[in-house]
Amino acid sequence: MERGFQAPAQNWLPGHRGVDLTAADGAPVRAPADGRVAFVGVVAGKPVLSLDHRDPDGDGLLRTTYEPVLASVDRGATVRRGEVVGTVVLTGISHCAQGCLHWGARRDGNYLDPLGLLGGRVRLLTPWSRP
Repeated sequence: MERGFQAPAQNWLPGHRGVDLTAADGAPVRAPADGRVAFVGVVAGKPVLSLDHRDPDGDGLLRTTYEPVLASVDRGATVRRGEVVGTVVLTGISHCAQGCLHWGARRDGNYLDPLGLLGGRVRLLTPWSRP
């Protein structure tokens, strides 16, 4: 991991609204859970993908966001856990020493540490492992 989550004191104040995971250009990005594609587009010059999922800790939605990711799915599409939804695109300026994937999460408009969604389990996939 390049950089961890730092919650802002208020949503409009400075902070790091997710985690930066070391990633290679062209690395596949997989849906962490079943859901629907909420956003595909460019934000501040970077390609961004957002997915909405049923909140495992409530009745609402959980939104996860990934950048820089070239989406292979369209807005509104249904995705399944483990499905490839895009690829990391490391073009332009990166704020990481090496290439990285920024993974963010929000519940009810509040940012949260996406690593907390893993339930204490982290699985690192290598190019030769299978999901």
